[in-house]
Amino acid sequence: MFLFIIITFGTQAQENPSQPFTFKWDNGFKLRSQDSIFSLDFGGYLLIDHGFYYQDQALTQFSGPLESSSGAEIRSALLSFSGEIYNNTNFKLQVDFGGDKVKLKDVYIGISDIPFIGNFRVGHFNEPFRLSSLTSSKYTTFMERGSNSDFTPLRNNGAAIFNDFYNTRLSAQLGVFRNANNNSNDILADDGYVIAGRVTGIPFRDATKKQLLHVGAALNYREAASREFEIAIAPGSHLAKKYVSTGIIQNVKNVQMSDFELAYIHGPFSLQTEYLSALVKQEDYTYQFYNYYGELSYFITGESKNYLGSYEGFGRVKPTRNFSGRQKGPGALEIAIQYSHTDLTDFTLDGGKQSEISLGINWYLNPVTRVMVNYVNSHLENRGNLDVVQARFQIDF
Repeated sequence: MFLFIIITFGTQAQENPSQPFTFKWDNGFKLRSQDSIFSLDFGGYLLIDHGFYYQDQALTQFSGPLESSSGAEIRSALLSFSGEIYNNTNFKLQVDFGGDKVKLKDVYIGISDIPFIGNFRVGHFNEPFRLSSLTSSKYTTFMERGSNSDFTPLRNNGAAIFNDFYNTRLSAQLGVFRNANNNSNDILADDGYVIAGRVTGIPFRDATKKQLLHVGAALNYREAASREFEIAIAPGSHLAKKYVSTGIIQNVKNVQMSDFELAYIHGPFSLQTEYLSALVKQEDYTYQFYNYYGELSYFITGESKNYLGSYEGFGRVKPTRNFSGRQKGPGALEIAIQYSHTDLTDFTLDGGKQSEISLGINWYLNPVTRVMVNYVNSHLENRGNLDVVQARFQIDF
């Protein structure tokens, strides 16, 4: 009903020149006041995943047989509303109905163009930490983010300031969050706090040649009143169980993490890599865990990755010629490979070591429709191997 009202209002606005608003489709619905003081964008996306799993005998002996050799889920069914008011106040609301649960994702209010500060944001949103976590799931190269995303929640309740300098060549973000559980509710809301800071730079950029080099570093400090912490890593698939985990570590004073990131775009070629180190401090010992990954991608049809910015990561890819239709085009075709390694073993704690090789093919039929196919081989040291073949059907609007 709400969508019908907006569409009706927008249509009337376009037909009536005295109406101060315009309404159009631009890979999503956009409502604008003619004086550009007010704007509203609304849409969403649907991600449908299917996967098949093959566990070798050694891994079966270690963890038991698979409950199922295949799986399917509505990974995400998200509706999004965002807008800007009086050119300096913005907001965003995302509601996800995927996985038989209703979850709030980005829910925040922001103020921009603050002297000396830049931007202020409060609500539930991404901690400024890890490039892999900042790119929207509808724009990631692989179906799953880098394994470093499993070290901490992506989003939390909190407040942050962030700004760009030197024509966006330098960017910085700093936030304080509750040590919660990636949900927008108050579960564990009193369980300590998180401080996250990140600085990135663009040493080289040539828009004409579609070339860009992005580098960055981030720190994340977490302190929990419960004095507990756990890391569990998925084997390249959301539907598979997690074989590598620290379990719940007790008597934790604090957790200190650092992350170093690099991304490079050269026409149809792109590279992205990160190294994350986590220090889990107890009274008598400090555990050290780490993850690193690197991924390469190439657009056979000549398109290029779309870099949005430091705090947004990568964005929408628009095929040169959409599949079929009047253009009779192929769409955009991307091939990619990723290697990732995680070590959750230190001293007496044997959380496991996991290495993954992922191969991916992404077919962009048009700017809002994509089909993804991934093959993942996960090697768990002294435990066995898991092979995953999975596919995603995606549309956003």
